[in-house]
Amino acid sequence: MVRFGYSAVAVLLGILLFGGCLKLQRPEKPVRFYTLEYAEPELRLDKPLGSILQVNRFRVAPTYNTRRMIYREGDFRRDAYVYSQWRDNPGDMVSYFLARDLRGSGYFNAVVPHRTQAGVTHVLEGYVEEFFEWDFEEGWEAVLTVSITLTKALEPDVSQKVVRQKTYRVREPFQEKTPTGLAAAMSRAMRAVSRQVIEDVYNALR
Repeated sequence: MVRFGYSAVAVLLGILLFGGCLKLQRPEKPVRFYTLEYAEPELRLDKPLGSILQVNRFRVAPTYNTRRMIYREGDFRRDAYVYSQWRDNPGDMVSYFLARDLRGSGYFNAVVPHRTQAGVTHVLEGYVEEFFEWDFEEGWEAVLTVSITLTKALEPDVSQKVVRQKTYRVREPFQEKTPTGLAAAMSRAMRAVSRQVIEDVYNALR
């Protein structure tokens, strides 16, 4: 009777250990990566300008200075999706797409990336203040807040250096609470911000 009891315990331990090994060897759920994706905004401005713009990489507020997809479900809370991430940091994405759209607009002589000094007439710097999903009982919104500062590249007088400084905030609703829904809504928000920035930079330099 005692021998049977030991055997039963051994079998039970074996089953538990085998099951544990199988569980440990189970592959983890893969992380999926998302990026912004949208067509360049259509603009109807006047004739092209001779300005050469340098777009520096935008800095990011500490809470959103990460590739994790941040969402807000309540006051003072910020959480992140576990298996979904942005492909790039929000500062890299915003500055890249803004430079792409400025260049694609055709209203400036040239648009160059940071660390390009030759011939630059103006420098565009920025700060991503908000980049997250806001969850309500009624639905969800992608929130994008970006501040820009446009300066003269060769102006030695600090008091005369800043041409334009402005903050843009866009809240874009979406119907499907998924990372794909957030990426699509954030792309629409970025397109709207980009259009406003291009118009304001153009009007400031004309």
